[in-house]
Amino acid sequence: MNYLAHSILSFTNGQLVGNMIADFIKNNERENFPLEIQEGIKLHRFIDSFTDSHPAVSEAKKIFSPLVRLYSGAFVDVAFDYFVAHYYPIEDLKQHSLKTYKILWENEKWLPEDYKRMLIRMEQDDWLTNYRTDRGIKFSMQNVLNKAKYLEKNIPVFDLFLKNKKELQFYFNKFFPDIVSECTKTFKLM
Repeated sequence: MNYLAHSILSFTNGQLVGNMIADFIKNNERENFPLEIQEGIKLHRFIDSFTDSHPAVSEAKKIFSPLVRLYSGAFVDVAFDYFVAHYYPIEDLKQHSLKTYKILWENEKWLPEDYKRMLIRMEQDDWLTNYRTDRGIKFSMQNVLNKAKYLEKNIPVFDLFLKNKKELQFYFNKFFPDIVSECTKTFKLM
């Protein structure tokens, strides 16, 4: 899952911080953070592992794999954030986004420098809310292409998303209730 899903699947402020910064820290650095942020890092890794092993995600990857091969999971993550954004009313999504940015900045001392630089852009362009739009998903998919070492930057992956939106929605609907349930059982009561 991508940034929006990770933020929504956090149950405490500390978990949110850890969940959002997990890709920016090494596993052996985890103990440098307060326990609640460590739980968020564990939550992030749990979400990634659960997502990668879910049968519906495996099927969704097949849509992207002919174009982007091993990067198909990254594009499914972005595509699924589009559906996460539509899972909630727009006003709830906007409130969630604002609250997320606020909590992250309140915990700035725990944010890695690379993450802070990205968070500035994330907040300015309101990535979390804009995952709801085709334009926002196109931007995010292009970001993945730009960062990918072994992919051409002009692969029509967004067109593939648009063409297969209904099928991707089907796989998301099979997957999302499972991840919410598993995260709630495993991390909400911590």
